[in-house]
Amino acid sequence: MTVLWTNCNAATMASGRYSIVEDAALVTDGKHIRWVGRRAELPAGEHAETIDLAGAWLTPGLIDCHTHTVFGGDRSGEFEQRLEGVSYADIAAAGGGIASTVRATRAASEDELFASAKERLTSLLRDGVTTLESKSGYGLDLENERKILRVNRRLEQELPVTISSTCLAAHALPPEYAGRADDYIHLVCSEILPALAAEGLVDAVDAFCEYLAFSPAQVEQVFTAARQLGLPVKLHAEQLSSLHGSSLAARYQALSADHLEFMTEDDVKVMAVAGTVAVLLPGAYYFLRETQLPPIQALREQGVAIAIASDLNPGTSPALSLRLMLNMACTLFRMTPEEALAGVTWHAAKALGLQASHGSLEAGKVADFVAWDITRPAQLSYWLGGELNKRIIRHGQEVTHA
Repeated sequence: MTVLWTNCNAATMASGRYSIVEDAALVTDGKHIRWVGRRAELPAGEHAETIDLAGAWLTPGLIDCHTHTVFGGDRSGEFEQRLEGVSYADIAAAGGGIASTVRATRAASEDELFASAKERLTSLLRDGVTTLESKSGYGLDLENERKILRVNRRLEQELPVTISSTCLAAHALPPEYAGRADDYIHLVCSEILPALAAEGLVDAVDAFCEYLAFSPAQVEQVFTAARQLGLPVKLHAEQLSSLHGSSLAARYQALSADHLEFMTEDDVKVMAVAGTVAVLLPGAYYFLRETQLPPIQALREQGVAIAIASDLNPGTSPALSLRLMLNMACTLFRMTPEEALAGVTWHAAKALGLQASHGSLEAGKVADFVAWDITRPAQLSYWLGGELNKRIIRHGQEVTHA
């Protein structure tokens, strides 16, 4: 059944630019886009339904390509500690940080994790998100990593969203492996990843390459195991120090390297050659009051695709609005509104390996789009908070979020 969506303007985001079409029309056929262009050039033909969008601006559905949506508890107490001057590293050394969320997540049932994640995810969906990545990494053993990834699959089944499920078992060292990081990495590579991949719960594999997490050599073992399982990789890299994890990720043709505040120009060049996406996370930068900016200009000059994501997580970016991240990318990182919107559409799709089907309004792609009641696309980065009037369409069907 074809549906004609008309009386609108479109920022198609093809090739990572606004690619504006004024007085546009879009035709959907089931779950896919059949045609998009100027209304005056609409091919002749009948449609089962015509929907007047009253002058709205169309964009692709927003894509949040880096989240940790499923977790137990919260860390608002640590937020207070940091405001009192305690560093993130000191909190982690005292048993807080990721370890505290691991304890809460292990103690929670699958149903409890689903209920809390659903509430957080619904906030993102109301903001125009139709696709996202959700990582594990707060279980740190087979049983609890499985529990998180099962919640990811359940969320996708029960909510109108496409979820890429990433195994981040190499996120931190679990307490039972204190002082035995190599042994834990062996467990991840030999047991956790093979079992979860065999169960169809894993779409990609991630790791945290940092002085307070895992070394490049340990990460490389994880990447080798992922490659043997036929799974793409990505990496938390250069958030707190320079270990050249982003170059390591690029050498393994990683989908993305994320954070990147301390990456070097040499890292940028290696990523450019590999086509690895740079995922910037302004929420974490803001929340931790960081001062080391990612090398935005070097990324631009080398032609590295730049994505933006919420990094929704309990410790360093409890962000429930991807649209707010657009503003932060502009104000903190000096990106343009066009670059920011490309970062949550065209480039975000590439960061998930979904660029053939998502991220722009083009014939043949999935019919995920948002009809915004705005006067120009820059308003998506301009407004701070609140809900903009919009109609959200996923797979060609309008959806509402309670």
